[in-house]
Amino acid sequence: MVHAIRIHSYGGPEELKWDSIELPAPGPGELLLRHLAVGINYIDTYHRTGQYPVPDMPAVIGMEGCGEVIAVGEGVSEFKTGDRVAYANPIGSYAEERLIPAERVVKVPDGISSEQAAAMMLQGMTVRYLLNVTYKVGPETTLLFHAAAGGVGLIACQWAKHLGATIIGTVGSEEKAELAKKNGCTHTINYRTENFAERVRELTDGKGVDVVYDSIGQDTYPASLDCLRPLGLWVSFGAASGPVKAFDIGILSKKGSLYATRPTLFTYTAKREDLLASANDLFDLVSRGIVNIAVNQTYPLREAAQAHRDLEARKTTGSTILIP
Repeated sequence: MVHAIRIHSYGGPEELKWDSIELPAPGPGELLLRHLAVGINYIDTYHRTGQYPVPDMPAVIGMEGCGEVIAVGEGVSEFKTGDRVAYANPIGSYAEERLIPAERVVKVPDGISSEQAAAMMLQGMTVRYLLNVTYKVGPETTLLFHAAAGGVGLIACQWAKHLGATIIGTVGSEEKAELAKKNGCTHTINYRTENFAERVRELTDGKGVDVVYDSIGQDTYPASLDCLRPLGLWVSFGAASGPVKAFDIGILSKKGSLYATRPTLFTYTAKREDLLASANDLFDLVSRGIVNIAVNQTYPLREAAQAHRDLEARKTTGSTILIP
């Protein structure tokens, strides 16, 4: 018998319950992990509220973690008991132990801590596809990144700086502005005191940016489109303020023949080879010190509800983890 955080119905943080669960032995192709650390991401709140429905109730939520392999199912040859592994899918990480398909985990290099690994798999691989695949960022790129002091944002600022880009980041306070700048953000905009679309135009001499990375959703649309140059790309990869409603595709032509995409990490890492390539690129940059994973909040696993409250109140910076 082990413990896990489960939801029995959709709702607020109070729906996160500390339950006892029983796990069977791993089946063919599966691993049994004992978690060393568990990552928290905004997608977890979407699962809790039902914005992204879960398959069954009660459900263990959570998308990423780092753990030690304690049992190996039939047919698994890539991993053995004692290996330290990490993952960013499937759902079910808010638990002391879990079963997981072996094909969805990767080995963690010795130079990376379990806390770092748990905090960076989903966020770091998200940054990797955003900057390297969805829009190939380079020295000629000027980009806007919303929530630049958040977990994804701080990684993105460092990675984009490494690629030579000019980075404009939105933040909610002067403290967050300083944090974003320390992590490579070229210019910051406090969205509470400034009109970010107008400020972007000022910073780009009226030209606009090449690409906007938008994880906020409702509160930043359609103003994010006003930040783009003609033929620019709007990447909507989250909805922290609520989903974009009634999207009118005609607005893209009116605002400069723009492009728009709604990507997800799980498409970009659906194939095993793509998952390994993404994870290895991330591990390489972290191991070389090019990207630092800032674990700025740590909570006991059983206090996941408080972690959700703080995340949704925008009290957090960088990454947040739970310790079983």
